[in-house]
Amino acid sequence: MVEMLAQLEKIVHSRQQQPKPGSYTNQLLEAGLTRIAQKVGEEGVEVVVAALAQDEDALLGEMADWLYHATVLLAMRGISWEQVEGILRARHRPDAPTTPPLPGTGDPENPGS
Repeated sequence: MVEMLAQLEKIVHSRQQQPKPGSYTNQLLEAGLTRIAQKVGEEGVEVVVAALAQDEDALLGEMADWLYHATVLLAMRGISWEQVEGILRARHRPDAPTTPPLPGTGDPENPGS
């Protein structure tokens, strides 16, 4: 998985440096950050729909679409998957602070928890 994301990231960076006419990636990059963020959101909704109402192949396809669009978004912002991985690793260190629970999921005696 990591290798595929790295390869996809290289392709997106290549399109940033050397645009390829007709490339969907270049169309997204030219459309700008707002459009790319919209696509990430749209694909996220499609992931949810596939998870709840479609088969495994549909879900896998939608997840792949979401990862692609997320890769383009990160590249547009100058962020790498390696940086995201670093955040995940830091969160899972044995000495990492625990994440506070979401509102409404904590102690019923202490609603703010």
